[in-house]
Amino acid sequence: MQYLKNRSVAKVGLMCLLLAPSCTHETIKPTPTPQPSVQLKTSANLGSYLADSLGYTLYYFSNDFDGNSNCTGGCLNVWPIYYAGDNLTPSKISTGLDIADFGTITTPAGTKQTTYKTWPLYYYAPVVGGVNTRENAGETKGEAVNNVWFVGKPDYSIMLVNTQLVGNNGKKYKSDYTEGTGRTLYFSDANGVTLYGFAPDSFNINKFTRGDFSNNSVWPIYETDKVIVPSILDKTLFGTATVFGKKQLTYKGWPMYYFGLDSMKRGLNKGVSVPVPGRWPAMVKDAPTAPR
Repeated sequence: MQYLKNRSVAKVGLMCLLLAPSCTHETIKPTPTPQPSVQLKTSANLGSYLADSLGYTLYYFSNDFDGNSNCTGGCLNVWPIYYAGDNLTPSKISTGLDIADFGTITTPAGTKQTTYKTWPLYYYAPVVGGVNTRENAGETKGEAVNNVWFVGKPDYSIMLVNTQLVGNNGKKYKSDYTEGTGRTLYFSDANGVTLYGFAPDSFNINKFTRGDFSNNSVWPIYETDKVIVPSILDKTLFGTATVFGKKQLTYKGWPMYYFGLDSMKRGLNKGVSVPVPGRWPAMVKDAPTAPR
């Protein structure tokens, strides 16, 4: 009997193949794999960048110098905040991302916002026909808007911070190192920590660091040879100086340093007044080429 039953089932199956339109049995479709809350996308021009679960690009704002959201009021109409939810876990982010790099802040409006490497994340919703319309998934049109908005990337070696310079003496400085108020757009590492040049240095030559690194805690060298930068910066202007066996990133020939008293905290730029303004300038795009 079992043989006859199996034979009957096989016959029905054959009839379904021959008379497919008349078969009424339901085809079982595989359950789609859910996309992570934060995923990595790739652009031919920009490389790897962060996107949400639907592929919408995530951006950072150079004015968020202190890790807080400084996009308020009408700014939020064009740059809505991104929030991944309360339960972001390793299983909800793409391979290649580290859950330890993500955090949550509360904005001035009282809403929650997801951060990456202490940078608040945003969408881009430009005005189209008088209405704010979020860009399409996969688009990166917000890159370099006003030279202060850039895609979030997992591997920046240089980011841009736009804020007031305040020296270790508590005085405020403009970009020309005269006293006064005004934002300066300068280089930082991936976590927003200020990078400086040293005026006496020569092209790719570090004249400050001792061979035993005994003074490295005062002005630590920025150790990397990786050049992953915002699109408004020319990659070819970056290089490396070999400093007693270590690689120090340079820009236009200027070796780059941290300042010890900034304590590796983002948004601080105390070194600009030490020992006098301009001796250790914050590194900027328009810096002159280092002397040879």
